[in-house]
Amino acid sequence: MPDHAHSSDPAVQAQLDRLAALSPGRDILGLERITELCARLGDPQDRLPPVLHVAGTNGKGSTCAFLRAAIEAEGLTTHVYSSPHLVRFNERIRIAGKLIDDSLLAALLGEVLDVADGLQASFFEVTTAAAFLVFARTPADACIVEVGLGGRLDATNIIAHPVVCGIASLGIDHEAFLLAPEANVPAAPLDRIAFEKAGIAKAGVPLVTQAYPETARAEIAKQAAKAGAMLLDRGGAWEAAADDKGVHYRDARGVLDLPLPAMAGAHQADNAALAVAMLRHQTVLAISDDAFAVSMKTARWPARLQRLGAGPLTALLPQGRSLWLDGGHNPDAGAALAKALAGQPPLHIICGLLANKDAAGFLRPIADKIASFQAVPIPGHEHHDPQELCRRVQRELGVADVRTCPDVETALRHIANDRAPADVLICGSLYLAGVVLSLNREWPA
Repeated sequence: MPDHAHSSDPAVQAQLDRLAALSPGRDILGLERITELCARLGDPQDRLPPVLHVAGTNGKGSTCAFLRAAIEAEGLTTHVYSSPHLVRFNERIRIAGKLIDDSLLAALLGEVLDVADGLQASFFEVTTAAAFLVFARTPADACIVEVGLGGRLDATNIIAHPVVCGIASLGIDHEAFLLAPEANVPAAPLDRIAFEKAGIAKAGVPLVTQAYPETARAEIAKQAAKAGAMLLDRGGAWEAAADDKGVHYRDARGVLDLPLPAMAGAHQADNAALAVAMLRHQTVLAISDDAFAVSMKTARWPARLQRLGAGPLTALLPQGRSLWLDGGHNPDAGAALAKALAGQPPLHIICGLLANKDAAGFLRPIADKIASFQAVPIPGHEHHDPQELCRRVQRELGVADVRTCPDVETALRHIANDRAPADVLICGSLYLAGVVLSLNREWPA
């Protein structure tokens, strides 16, 4: 089933089964199908609350979490559309602060699927149309929309008039979709990624970005100018730096000294700063300095260097040893992990990676942090063969202590019984992260 979507609710599952039968079963980029599908539904994308549209290779989900936290700290309400889900499909659609309930989700999917006949709409396109439909029908002060894949041809890019757009970090991922040869686009991989992400730029709308290598920045500037967007990039229109005292943000409106984010990892200060910059460079929502400060401590985003709480999985480890979870899966995510783990002792790694991911590129930045390596499969998805993954980790990264395990529980029992005391990090896939959260009974809420 696309995106491994399932539900314990029979009515929702019935609609997901319909979606699986009707969908082509793969990601398809392009705006033709979503445009027609939304037209059949009365163009709900044109009746949304003020939209904040966020793209990026890594960090866009966390940026959305900081946006939501700041808006809600101000006492306002916001819808949120994000992907993928970790445990339950409902996580993709948050209505005025609360995850969509099963009865409404079943009815909503049924309504969209009833008009989708003959379109060959993808899983993501149907989901996007459903989110827009319920967001248009439900009052809220804002609407946060995370790009699914790329930006230029992503289904969310049917939104014509956001109040602000943002681009988080850039990196190489989804190469089969975003780096395919095409006329009149950059040939260099990172510049091509920049081109795709900048496709969300809209005339007269602020486009707020992180800092990038010069050629990638130039490509984004070119696309922003072509669209008539106002480019506001880090290092130009705004700046931010973090130290052990907090996040120090600056733009033309002044300086903000904010607490460090509660979310683990130095990279979260960058994501938080982007959210602050997006909100300070739009004119529809008024967010106070106090709300920004609160958001640093209240923003949460599961499976991003998350320390797991008490549960069946953490109970498998001896007392005093922590279990961490991160869904990152590309080289930039590996680099962010390495930065977050700097100065920390090595960990036991449990890793599963989808077959289309760059295993060495992801793991190389954290090679010196691997005390032992346990490769596991990812249930329901094509993944790197655990035996081959272990061989590569030994051969290419120089890690001697490797083994394959049939599942995460077996890996944890092995670490608990036979390995030197150290914390444990489960990483490599958001799909694997969803399995882990479910097994530990920590369902995103």
